[in-house]
Amino acid sequence: MPKNNDLPEVVGKLPNISGREKDVAKHSGLAKAMYAPVSDIDFGRIQAAFGVALHMHQPTIPAGGDNLEQAALISNLQFMFEHPEIKDNHNAPVFVQCYSRMSDITRELSAQGKSPRIMLDYSGNLLWGLRQMGQGKVLENLQKVTGDKKYYRNMEWLGTTWSHAVVTSTPVPDIRLQVMAWRHHFAAIFGWQALERVKGFSAPEMHLPIHPDVCYEYVKTLKECGYQWLMVQEHTIENSDGTGIRNPHLPHRLVAKNSAGDEVEITVLVKTQGSDNKLIGQMQPFYEAQTLQRRDVSGKNVPLYVCQIGDGENGGVMMNEFPPAYRKAYDDPAINRVPSLNGSEYLELLAASGVQAKDFAPVQPISQNRIWQNIDKPGKGAADRAIDRIKSQDPNYNLDKGSWTNDKNWVKGYEDVMDPINQLSAAFHRKVNGAKVDTGSAAYRKALLLLLISQTSCFRYWGTGAWTDYAKEICRRGQESVKAL
Repeated sequence: MPKNNDLPEVVGKLPNISGREKDVAKHSGLAKAMYAPVSDIDFGRIQAAFGVALHMHQPTIPAGGDNLEQAALISNLQFMFEHPEIKDNHNAPVFVQCYSRMSDITRELSAQGKSPRIMLDYSGNLLWGLRQMGQGKVLENLQKVTGDKKYYRNMEWLGTTWSHAVVTSTPVPDIRLQVMAWRHHFAAIFGWQALERVKGFSAPEMHLPIHPDVCYEYVKTLKECGYQWLMVQEHTIENSDGTGIRNPHLPHRLVAKNSAGDEVEITVLVKTQGSDNKLIGQMQPFYEAQTLQRRDVSGKNVPLYVCQIGDGENGGVMMNEFPPAYRKAYDDPAINRVPSLNGSEYLELLAASGVQAKDFAPVQPISQNRIWQNIDKPGKGAADRAIDRIKSQDPNYNLDKGSWTNDKNWVKGYEDVMDPINQLSAAFHRKVNGAKVDTGSAAYRKALLLLLISQTSCFRYWGTGAWTDYAKEICRRGQESVKAL
């Protein structure tokens, strides 16, 4: 894997997700531009630009055997290979190809003198699972582009939570653990220099927490972990007066404020609404960008940006239609006036043009305006009291609109799973907080891994039954691991 990397990818049989936190921090949040200096795009002459991101994930499940309590933790992808008779599991070999192919396509188009762009979001579960099941060749293939300066401008990795944990259903103290574990693991696979280039964050399920205190801790964590921008869904944000945003093709400035009145900000790129996979699979962002014209921002004339993200492997459109559609876009002469740019590249070129983050319009999570209207004065619990007041007047008011589904609740109806998750989190922090715990020890890494895996969104997204049983079993094992710390 990467040269001059002193961080092993696997320690024992576990992914390397902890132990070198100070080194991870040292290679995170660097202020210098890393994409604009290697860009081959004349930003002052193009009409508009577009960016495509692919999300990839396979959960870790206790399914390596018939006895749930003794079954080995394996990737769901491995389970698909072992049980091709179940539903769509026969697609497993195609999925593996999808996880690897952007390296091949990027090098192919670059060799033809073209300038492709792609943003990649892989969960930690998937990265570990590929190595664990003997598909490390996928990681090696991705490293061919990730570690070669020739392709720095072509491929950008986006960070995420390690186990695809949705923020609202993740205990607040664990948000940082999820974010840092991914950065730690990514560095172990692709190297410190690759980690330095991870500036953007892709939230699982495109989720943005609406509760002010949770959103504040979330954004604060992202900033402290070195992230400079976040991708958000168009309908999950609003202007400070509660109205919808009017310029989704421009970056915005997400202002997260808590009950005490503390504020933290992060730049956001807006994913416009629509059927994610269909839009990506047919390269709709490229064609939408062709309908846009440059616009003045703070006295500077700049190109607008169409941003979309979709599953990289899920469904026929992504497995079969996306590669030819992607190649076709780079054969189109319009690509010269409406090129593809990755998120950090676009933001760095904006900055080089004189447009800074302070020039972006401020926004907040959807439905927060009503909360602020019901807060008399800042203070502990102010947001909770305001929300209770609103619900007493409007029973339909909810905080569940902040993801790509617009209606999915990641907590309600899953109390039988959330209770064990919260209990495991509480037990973990009681044991490690204030104690001199070696985060590089095998015992800590095992307990942390089980804590992170328990919070995977799939254990609720796929409904009650086998998936919730998986979650409860992982929590049981987690409690045993915490006791052993």
